[in-house]
Amino acid sequence: MTFNGENSPYVRDEKRLADVIAAIQTLGTYRFYKMDFKGWADRISGDEKLCDHWETVFKEHPEFFRLDATRDQASLVIRRQHSKLFNVDNHQDITKNEFLALNEEQKSRVSRSPLSPEEISTLINTAVLLHARAIEHKRNMRWWIPILTAGIAGLSATIGAFIGSMSGNG
Repeated sequence: MTFNGENSPYVRDEKRLADVIAAIQTLGTYRFYKMDFKGWADRISGDEKLCDHWETVFKEHPEFFRLDATRDQASLVIRRQHSKLFNVDNHQDITKNEFLALNEEQKSRVSRSPLSPEEISTLINTAVLLHARAIEHKRNMRWWIPILTAGIAGLSATIGAFIGSMSGNG
């Protein structure tokens, strides 16, 4: 998949940058680091019925988002690099020994720590930069249109003149 020009999801969908920023903020700060598309749709836009939309956003932006092995859940790439030692109930990191001492139900309440404001800001700035580059690339790809139009017009005039001169000889 290319992220330049007309094929860029940033260019094809005028709301894409806003969607990517909303997803970064939500996936970066929610207490659980991964969730299914329906859950993210509810968290991000308040409407579970938009799960297909958010699945598309996550899939079209692998620079930020990853799907799990089952392809049913999404997370932020950078957040997957954090240790899975964040207790979502008391919003505190725990040690590896504390984690190992938990029962299975308690372990299900442990996730990866949320991103810092600086990490979120960096991701948002990256999305804005990628969007700007895609727009600029699209703009730069149009330089050939006037040249092609002039070339076609010139070729058409030449063919027309040739046909006119041939029919005048008959």
